[in-house]
Amino acid sequence: MLIAVLSGFLLAAVAPWLTRSLKDKAGWILALLPALLFVYFLSWIPAVMHGDAVVVYYPWIPGLDINLSFLVDGLSLLFALLISGIGTFIIIYAGGYLHGEEYLPRFYAIMFSFMAAMLGVVLSDNLITLFVFWELTSITSYLLIGYHHEDKKARWCALQGLIVTVGGGLALLAGLIMLGNAAGSFELSEILGSGDVLREYPLYTAMVVLILLGTFTKSAQVPFHFWLPNAMAAPTPVSAFLHSATMVKAGVYLMARLNPGLGGTDFWLYTLGIFGAVTMFTGSFMALRSTGIKAVLAYTTVMALGTLTMLIGIGTELAITAAMTFLLAHALYKAALFMLAGALDHETGTKNILEMGGLRQLMPITFITACVAALSLAGLPPLFGFIGKELMFEATTSAPGLVLFTTVLAVASAIMIAAMAAVFVLRPFTGELKKTPKKPHEAPVSMLIGPVILASLSLIFGLMGFIPATAIVGGATASVYGAPVDVQLYLWHGINLPLILSVIAVALGAVLFLKWDQALALFDRMTFIDRFGPERGYERMMDGLVWLAEWQTRVLQNGYMRNYLITIVMTTVVVVGWTFFAYTGQSVPMGEIDFRIYEVVIVGLVVAGAVVASVTGSRLGAVATLGMVGFGIAMIYVFFSAADVGTTQIMVETLTVILLVLVLFKLPGFQNLSSTASRLRDAAVALSFGGLMTVLILAINAVEVADPISDVLVQWSVPEGYGRNIVNVILVDFRALDTLGEIFVVGLAAVGIYAMIHFRAEDKAK
Repeated sequence: MLIAVLSGFLLAAVAPWLTRSLKDKAGWILALLPALLFVYFLSWIPAVMHGDAVVVYYPWIPGLDINLSFLVDGLSLLFALLISGIGTFIIIYAGGYLHGEEYLPRFYAIMFSFMAAMLGVVLSDNLITLFVFWELTSITSYLLIGYHHEDKKARWCALQGLIVTVGGGLALLAGLIMLGNAAGSFELSEILGSGDVLREYPLYTAMVVLILLGTFTKSAQVPFHFWLPNAMAAPTPVSAFLHSATMVKAGVYLMARLNPGLGGTDFWLYTLGIFGAVTMFTGSFMALRSTGIKAVLAYTTVMALGTLTMLIGIGTELAITAAMTFLLAHALYKAALFMLAGALDHETGTKNILEMGGLRQLMPITFITACVAALSLAGLPPLFGFIGKELMFEATTSAPGLVLFTTVLAVASAIMIAAMAAVFVLRPFTGELKKTPKKPHEAPVSMLIGPVILASLSLIFGLMGFIPATAIVGGATASVYGAPVDVQLYLWHGINLPLILSVIAVALGAVLFLKWDQALALFDRMTFIDRFGPERGYERMMDGLVWLAEWQTRVLQNGYMRNYLITIVMTTVVVVGWTFFAYTGQSVPMGEIDFRIYEVVIVGLVVAGAVVASVTGSRLGAVATLGMVGFGIAMIYVFFSAADVGTTQIMVETLTVILLVLVLFKLPGFQNLSSTASRLRDAAVALSFGGLMTVLILAINAVEVADPISDVLVQWSVPEGYGRNIVNVILVDFRALDTLGEIFVVGLAAVGIYAMIHFRAEDKAK
């Protein structure tokens, strides 16, 4: 299992080299990995088809309860099959769609990393591991969306998607940590059985809100839906994979995964039910007012994501069955439709549906495949999408507390989606042949094999859904519902309310298709949607962020070191001081102060040196008194048995004094640049900071909440660090990474200084 999850990263490392070596065959050869993974995951179906689960465990950071553990059950297996199966066709498709492109080797490297990260998300049993893979999907999708990095719009769209999803990811991390603490474990296999404990958790609402912020941003729920259509700046293979089996489905997966533990409350029901239904309607409406072929499909994905969220929120056995059926149906037809949209774009040179027409004679295979996939999108028999839509209607008409709301929005959405399914097929392929930027012809085999097979599966699953799909859907339903479920999928359930609603939706959808041109004219006048929508809010937020950055740069980072120090010191004094006195009742536990005469003398010299250095007008005197401060502190180290630190201090002070004296006569004389008020302010800042540090040190010495760690380090010094010099052992062994980091920083600074000197010398030479 570990090899299966990480193999994508391994292949990503060599994919660019293989692509250059294999040339036109690269897509077909590289697709062998996801194909083999698909076969491997198929072998797991007998083990999980009845709702059972298998945990595969590999220790990673056991001290922090972080493991590379994988949970294989019906839900994770369904997603793994979709990711690897559809991924196989996407890799083949990309070879044809991006044929001859300069950046194709890089594309394959990022795509396989993205695929591996998504497999990690759906198979991880540990919450922290899941989050790591979760963020990797955001990063790799950012690179894929910005594939055409020379295009400013592509870069902007990629950044928008990254900011929205990573922002939600930060909230998700907090929610997952709360979830692990509430359940007493970070393993999903243990958390899912703690539903009663989680629902009674005092911070249940806050925890769910944080988790849903992560899932809603990832799965483009209202009001975060705007980033997903903009992600169409990515090449079509990315869009097809992103919308059908990966990335945007990650949020749906996590909501479904956590349903047994967090579901079953009114808050879960109404939050997911309402937001999901509104997103479903919004996606359908926005698809209706779009003319770009990829934009239409993108908004229908928003519709599907809202539908799935709504069904998970409803949470009944029927609703969960409908969700898993709809999930599988959507993945099949949406991947096919996106690849067909890419074929139309690739062969005609335009993405605008209104500029296409009469292509069925020139692209007959594409036309037939599009008809099958679009019928599944519209929810017409005998396609598998019809079964999913019927179950969805049946679930909404029995939703507890939300029957009217969910049913009305579901029917309205189905009407608009039926109309857009007709637009997708009839506008480009029927009517008179229109002149396009490129002379159209049938797409190559690499771009058609995926859509043909996936559309065929939509038909096969519809006609014989009770045979191949029941085991997959049944296992996933049992995992999400949290109990065994008897799933039976049939094409014909008799004449009932869901069927009547389907007939009404299709009929009104046909009428809407005939009036689509008039509807577009009406939509063009509805400019307030773009002016006041959530995307405009995002743009205002980003403008505000730039304004804030400019303001704080102008005020706080204005080039004066004195201002920097005052800001840092006073922030520390206010925040730390307020916290200290608020929690100690404004009293300072001083403890016993024991001192000796030589300590008083040394401290007196240090204080005197600091005062003289601050007020003297002699540069030589300032250097001497600063040296007295440093050497006095070195004496304190020596008296308290820190000989190594004292020696280091003496060396540093000696070197500092020598360097200052060497450059003393080359420096300009002291100038009085500060007013008396400024000097008094600086003195007050220094005294307040010094006073706070003194109070904190006295309090720390007076209060001992635990045994000092120094006792343990003394015990470990010889047996663990093989050294009797405790300070050296701490630096070299116990704090090795810290010391390495400091060495790295110093080395990096040295490289930077050398580079500045070197480049300046070159400039002077020129």
